Amino acid sequence: MTLSLNSLRRPRGAKREGKRVGRGPGSGWGKTAGRGSKGQKSRSGYAHRAGFEGGQMPLYRRLPKRGFKNIFRKDYAEINVQRLNRFEAGSIITPEALKEQKLIGRNCAGLRVLGNGKLDRALTVKAHHFTKGAQEKITGAGGSFEVIGA
Repeated sequence: MTLSLNSLRRPRGAKREGKRVGRGPGSGWGKTAGRGSKGQKSRSGYAHRAGFEGGQMPLYRRLPKRGFKNIFRKDYAEINVQRLNRFEAGSIITPEALKEQKLIGRNCAGLRVLGNGKLDRALTVKAHHFTKGAQEKITGAGGSFEVIGA
């Protein structure tokens, strides 16, 4: 017998009928239908939200709030200079060019260039912020940097 899609069968016992609850005492799942007796959990439509502790003040409300969340914080996309080696020498690198190459994400307040790694070609890099190490490595490789949106 060859094995083909039309000859496949599920193993014995793999398909089971659903449990029919609430169908009389002879079934073993009659009367309360496996829900115990009385109370909120035995009623139809019962659902509780995550963290609900039965009316007791939940843990997330018992603990004090901590810290400070700055609603004006700006998240910058960060990239190291060594990742700029994929561009050809003499090219102008902007945040848009990095987005096209998928080196940075779309939603960011600006671009910050960090100085990790080696840069072995002259590039013109335009970004919102440069670390001192990044500035030194870009100029050391014969390139230039320009701060945009300052």
